[in-house]
Amino acid sequence: MLRLLLLILPTMLLAACAGLHADDDQGVRSIPPTALGLYAQARLAWSNGEGDRALDLLHAAQSVDPHSAQPYVAEAEIRMKVNQIKEALAVLDKAIKIDPTYRDAYLLAGAIMANLGRDREAVGYLRTAVKLDPAKEDAVLELVNSLLRLYEYEESVNVLKELIRLKPDSAAGYYYLGKTYSQMKLFREALGYYKQALELRPDFFQAAVDQAVSLEALGEFDQAIAAYRKLVDETENRAPILNHLVQLLIQQRRYEDALFYLHKLSAMGLDSAEVQRKIGLIDLELGRYDEAIAVFTAMLNREPDNHQLRFYLASAFEDKGALDQAKAEFMRIPADSGVYVEALGHLAFILKEQGDAAGAVRLLQNGIAASPNRLELYLTLATLYDALDRDQDGLELLLGAEARFKDDPRFQFRLGVLDDKLGKRQESIQRMKRVIELNPRDPQALNYLGYTYAEMGINLHEALDYIKRALEIRPDDGFFLDSLGWVYYQLKRYDEAIRELGRAAQLLNDDPTVLEHLGDAYLAHHEPKKAVRMYKKALELDTDKHALEEKIRRVLKGELDER
Repeated sequence: MLRLLLLILPTMLLAACAGLHADDDQGVRSIPPTALGLYAQARLAWSNGEGDRALDLLHAAQSVDPHSAQPYVAEAEIRMKVNQIKEALAVLDKAIKIDPTYRDAYLLAGAIMANLGRDREAVGYLRTAVKLDPAKEDAVLELVNSLLRLYEYEESVNVLKELIRLKPDSAAGYYYLGKTYSQMKLFREALGYYKQALELRPDFFQAAVDQAVSLEALGEFDQAIAAYRKLVDETENRAPILNHLVQLLIQQRRYEDALFYLHKLSAMGLDSAEVQRKIGLIDLELGRYDEAIAVFTAMLNREPDNHQLRFYLASAFEDKGALDQAKAEFMRIPADSGVYVEALGHLAFILKEQGDAAGAVRLLQNGIAASPNRLELYLTLATLYDALDRDQDGLELLLGAEARFKDDPRFQFRLGVLDDKLGKRQESIQRMKRVIELNPRDPQALNYLGYTYAEMGINLHEALDYIKRALEIRPDDGFFLDSLGWVYYQLKRYDEAIRELGRAAQLLNDDPTVLEHLGDAYLAHHEPKKAVRMYKKALELDTDKHALEEKIRRVLKGELDER
């Protein structure tokens, strides 16, 4: 079926019939009264559902008034509406031959071609329609839609700017300029045009939506959230916007706000499983374990075979510290479930917490024996060995499986980390290089290798490149920013080191290692008081950093000597 046309076609069947005229070489030509009567009868027949009779009457009008393109366009519109597309196009070609200046024929032909996905042909007709009357919005906007699908941005901008020049109050013209710039990913420019569209038409809903989307694309999340909230308050059918707003709030970790709107969705009668799932997960994230348990239990009563929900319920019990109940729920997840391997890992760590380390190891070993191709089981067991200070056992486990998983970057990354922990730094470096070879956009491996070089004080420019590549993928990762700052420190670029380490400290809520790095950078920058302040903050957060006490003592002694 054809989509509804953006434009409103002024054809014979949709307009009053009296007083119609057509242009010819001599100027304005009146339509014969007989033809007018036939048009009126055709219009009435169509409104009564008599399509065939309407066509017959239009054919009669064509005979009476053979020099007018209008009855042909009216026939084409009827044929379009009954999905006789080929016939409609043939009739429009006749109309254009009879009157090459009849704009509506080009407009309808272009719209039909666009609906068929033939935008290249559509723009040919639509350009002519626009040329015949560049101040008419309908043809301009239909042309712009086709141009945008063809990525012809320059022409789209030019056509729309001409429309606005001729018709400065065209809210649609400003809106489509915004849409064009949005598609070009020039969101800042797009915002200006959406704003102008809304000034002309404050109730322009789609312009307000796209304005919010542009703010979000620019990373101006607070403003985007405010814009979505306004739309929610002012829009009757607001469920899609509410859902998007909730997702954005969750991404921004504004969980309380997200919960507020989720409960609004629920109050609107949209108490879907997805809404409840999000409520339960936010309760879990906020440490409201009893509330999360209540939500997931209620959902499981309705869907007892939903293993993902059972996994969430078990996780809520585990985080609450109700390990026996958590274990019981994890054990109810069958081996063919998509969350079985993850559930097995949780079971193993619960056994470890309950003092049964041997049972935890055995559980995962049995899982590997039953499913030897599940990499996650090997990685989980290696993590368990790490928690039990059995890194050599973890290394031997993974080396024994290397033939099976040698081309998996996750496997190589874990081996690289283990090599590093066991003092095999060169082997670790080679593993990380292998990960990057397998996946050049693995941010963890890029950062790990860059930070390793920084710690060793070697290949610092190469280290800088690796870490910058990692930050291109995850620009707000505090650990990556710490690595970047540490490379700058090693390069003796202390201003840059202080800047990046300061950002990392903010993002990581004053991580003690980052604070110590920042203190080192201040000290190298000849700011010992700031260095001591950072060291003391780090020591407050991690009292095991005994070396910091000595570092503080030495810095203070140096300050006294300087005095």
